[in-house]
Order: sequence, then C-alpha cells, then structure tokens
Amino acid sequence: MRRLAAAAVALGSCLALAGPAGSAGAAPADPVPTVFFGDSYTANFGIAPFNQDGERGLCFQAQENYPAVATRRLADEGITLDVQSDVSCGGALVHHFWQEQELPFGMKVPPQQDALKYDTQLAVGSMGGNTLGFNRILKQCSDELRNHPLLPGEPVNGDEPAAKCGEFFESGDGKQWLDEQFEQVGFDLGELLERIGYFAPDAKRVLVGYPRLVPEDTTKCLTPAPGQTELPFADIPQDALPVLDQIQKRLNDAMQKAAADVEGGADFVDLYAQTGGNTACDGTDRGIGGLLEDSQVELLGTKIPWYAHPNEKGRDIQAEQVADTIEEILNR
Repeated sequence: MRRLAAAAVALGSCLALAGPAGSAGAAPADPVPTVFFGDSYTANFGIAPFNQDGERGLCFQAQENYPAVATRRLADEGITLDVQSDVSCGGALVHHFWQEQELPFGMKVPPQQDALKYDTQLAVGSMGGNTLGFNRILKQCSDELRNHPLLPGEPVNGDEPAAKCGEFFESGDGKQWLDEQFEQVGFDLGELLERIGYFAPDAKRVLVGYPRLVPEDTTKCLTPAPGQTELPFADIPQDALPVLDQIQKRLNDAMQKAAADVEGGADFVDLYAQTGGNTACDGTDRGIGGLLEDSQVELLGTKIPWYAHPNEKGRDIQAEQVADTIEEILNR
C-alpha cells in the first residue's frame, strides 16, 4: 500500500499546497469538503447526547463533539466546512482506518477510510491511543480499574501488582512491551496518513494529538475535584503518575513525528502542549473527567465513568485548537 500510495501522495500534496493563483491569505469562498475520523477523543465519549442512529450507534459519538463545535467556530469566521462524514468511533485503533471495527453485540462498522472521497479537501482526526493500549496501561496501574468491567482490555501483566506499575513500564518486560507498542503506533500512523493521500489526493491532513492528562505537579492529583469523592486517577499510585505522563508525551511526540515524516507533510495539533493547566487534576479548570468520575452518558440506567476523556471544557479546548489550525491551513 505504501509504495502504491507514494506517487499519489506526492501529487496530492503538490495540488493541495499549490492552490489557485492569488488565494494566499484568503479563506476559501466555497465550502471545504471535510472528513473527520478518529477514536473516542474525536467522538468525545462521555458527552451527552450521543448519536444512536445508524450503524455507528455504539460508537458513543457525541452530537456535540469537537468536530461539530469546531465546524461552527469556523462558520463564525466565514469558513464553511462541507462535512462529508464524521466516522469517529470509540475504541478505534489506527488500523480501523482501513479495516472494519467490531462493536459490542456483534455489530461492525466499515473502515473509516471509506468516508474519503476524491474531492475531500480536509481530513482531520485523532488516533493512536488505543493502538498504544492506553486503557491496558491504566489497568496495569489500578486495582480499581482491573475490577471495572466497562473499561475494555486487560492489564499488560495481571500478575504484576498495580502498585509497582511505574517500575514495570520503565524496565524489563513492561518496557519491552511499551517499545513494541510505540513501534506499531508509528508504523500505523504513517500508513493512515499515506492512505488519506491516496484516496483523497487534494486533502490537507490534520492529525490531532491528545490533551494532557497528568499535570507536572502531581500533588494536585491527591485531592478530589470539587463535588467528587474519588481522586482524579483513583488508586493509581502518585509515583506512577509521572510515568503515565511520560508515556503520553512519548505518544504525542510519535504522532508529531508521523505528521512531519509523511511524504508531502501533514499538520499536527499539539493539544498536549496547550492543556497543562486543564488536566484531570486541575479542579474546576479540569478539561479531563476523572477516571471514575461519572460522565454524562448512561448505559442501561447506569452512569459510565469518564475514564479520563475530555469533558465539555476539554471538548471546547479541542475545538478551539483544531479550528485555529484549520483556519491557518486554509489561509495559507
């Protein structure tokens, strides 16, 4: 696929960067055909109501996710996106961009790349966290999450105590597992970006990073958020929180590198760098719901926890940064 796509990527990038004569510095007058893709951070799992109609009803895609909010922000600036599709889906791994994704109750959704059209001019989304296995990393560090059936996945090594997860990921089998996961993430993100260039040669590609979860000062994580009883990271040991942050920073760097390395280039929205004051431990300023803090979504009458996903404040930060990046790209 990579060899097949290379020529198309190069051609598409040239076409996308060239643009019509005299257009520099002016927003496009016509609507911009756009596809949003991604995982639960694009779908904005946890924000209600979510779209329950159609084949993606179990993707937990919020009706007011960051693609929807960013699209409105851009419209206010005179930039109209013609959203051809938003195929973001909770639980998506990077390879679900080109392979179908299995959902609960035997349901499946087609590859996200199927939404791309030859005239798509903008493709935007977040992927990588599930391929890395961040839910498994969280379970490795938390006995409470290991016993929480709604969060999918198993700890990396259930025989290792959660209290020692920081050491686990910094040496031995845990470090080796993590290195292999990052290698897979980098390869798959490169494939995803190349496929966008192949199926939508004129599309400007925007890879959106993940907001920061853990603050630099982890003592802030030793106090529940206002109105909450659980700590933001539940029973994850404080000495493991910097390790989780290092893993997230490494993921952010891997995503940024994938965007820079793909032939023709892609843009990267560095949310990690913009959200250090809006982590899960920032009280009323938090843009991330705590691991076991009730989200807005109910399943069978039971509130589902946020599991460290953006709340409405975090969603608005995502939308603002994404809209600003899109505006900059379209005004080049």
